[in-house]
Amino acid sequence: MAYSGEPILAADLLFRPTHSLIDQSLHSRMGATTTNGDGFGIGWYGEGSTPAVFKSVEPAWNDENLHEIAGQIRTPLLFAHVRAATGTPVQRSNSHPFRHEDWLWMHNGSLRGFHDIKRELMMAVDPSLYGDVRGSTDSETLFFLALTFGLHDDPFGAVERAVGFVEAVGRAHGIEHPVQMTVATTDGESTWVFRYSSEQASRTLFYSTEISALRRLHPEVEVLHRLGDETRLVVSEPLRDLEGAWTEMPEASAAVVRAGHDDIRPFHPAVPA
Repeated sequence: MAYSGEPILAADLLFRPTHSLIDQSLHSRMGATTTNGDGFGIGWYGEGSTPAVFKSVEPAWNDENLHEIAGQIRTPLLFAHVRAATGTPVQRSNSHPFRHEDWLWMHNGSLRGFHDIKRELMMAVDPSLYGDVRGSTDSETLFFLALTFGLHDDPFGAVERAVGFVEAVGRAHGIEHPVQMTVATTDGESTWVFRYSSEQASRTLFYSTEISALRRLHPEVEVLHRLGDETRLVVSEPLRDLEGAWTEMPEASAAVVRAGHDDIRPFHPAVPA
């Protein structure tokens, strides 16, 4: 889940919706696994110069510390992720979101055959960045490849080049469909989201309808009147059943969300020069 808009209590996003991310950690309806209990993480922007992260290897539904801090964190931009491990250890450094300087990154899905191509992928990471890799996941590897290929200056192009590189390496190793992903990344001002898979059968990803339009559709829903007009949510699964509230991102697409401006476009992996 990625939220941007008026500052909001993390608890209002994580616990209070009917099908909140915490509920999804136990009862996912659309994910690859029903239970996502191999750790969790949240990242947010506040008073500091860089985003804060809080991660744990505990299941999200059973972590008292998360309950404690969620009622105190008020932020205009929140990332939250619950993990189902796909072959790498359950450890704090492998929980999302991943952070580098001003940036946060989350990934659902997998890089198939990662064990066999990990060395080649990691050797492509810029040497100035390599020492900052903390964990052992394919998700963090994809993040550092995107950083290597220009995430700071060209987020759309950098992720296209990172994915194109992974596909080229994977197929050279006989992996037919190397990439399965939905990704969210942010620099604290804008949020970029991506939905793509090599076989064109990607994990689900939804974005929220403009709040002003939702108020007109559902004037009886009190919470909508507390949210600012710039409120945006991107989620793997809708947080509640509300007609007209959610739109599924198209297959092979990317979008940017920032104050006063949203843009969605096709996503085309490109092998870097």
